Amino acid sequence: MSKRPTLVVLAGPTSIGKTEAAIRLAQALETEIISSDSRQFYREIAIGTAKPTAEEQSEVNHHFVNSLSIFDDYSAGDFERDVLSFLEDFFKQHRTAVMVGGSGLFIKAVTRGFDDLPSDKGVREKLMQRFEQDGIGPLQKELKTRDPEQFRTMDVCNPQRLVRALEVCIVAGKPFSALRQDASSERPFNTLFVGLRAEREALYERINHRVDRMMAEGLEAEARRVYPHRSLNALNTVGYKELFAYFDGEMDRETAIEKIKQHTRNFAKRQLTWFKKNTSIKWFDYSDTDQLIRYVQEQIRS
Repeated sequence: MSKRPTLVVLAGPTSIGKTEAAIRLAQALETEIISSDSRQFYREIAIGTAKPTAEEQSEVNHHFVNSLSIFDDYSAGDFERDVLSFLEDFFKQHRTAVMVGGSGLFIKAVTRGFDDLPSDKGVREKLMQRFEQDGIGPLQKELKTRDPEQFRTMDVCNPQRLVRALEVCIVAGKPFSALRQDASSERPFNTLFVGLRAEREALYERINHRVDRMMAEGLEAEARRVYPHRSLNALNTVGYKELFAYFDGEMDRETAIEKIKQHTRNFAKRQLTWFKKNTSIKWFDYSDTDQLIRYVQEQIRS
């Protein structure tokens, strides 16, 4: 029987340098890249999502970048279905694939699947009505009370995920986090997890530098183009929300930029909290991609 193919998952917080490292890794393995970044799917937003440039995408084939419109509804479950279907064909011709991104939920969808959590359409609709009437604050407060562990580790600024977590808490009568058993679904491939990390000061410096670079590259103009559609879930993300508030006159431009930096740092902390729960990840300093590549090659050979 032939050896099972390997999906190499490269994880890490925003701004750590995953795109460059993934390209080098994919070139060393003579394979291609799957993006598991939940915002790089969308064609209309490029600068604020730190999407691989056209030049970077020409160096290695990237999949699931620019594959959707901001008007499309797309979930982690949809991503699981689409990537597993893609890999079924891809692994007929390749022994490895590299999946890269900072969206822990989407990585988990592909590598492990989801627990069978309860749902109730009526409860979900009532929660969405509360969100539309009262905003996100009261729902965040309720989740913090019902399930402080889930509140601490999830993106509580994402209304869809927030409503889903509350829905499970209400229907099950138990915390969402307590119901997640992490029972892995069987996959027809091996999974190898590696991650990039940095000291906090270095990571924060990289984040601040990236935001400044995004603004110089035209993030404000990009945000203005999609501003009429600001209510879409795809745009409910750091970088756009703060600029929308600036356009609305809620803050000045410099404050908006500082808020983007602050909220990106907060997001990076949540990403690291999520990834630390996965003890299978072998961590490498962001400046030592060579060591990461050697480790992956050795693991695949063995």
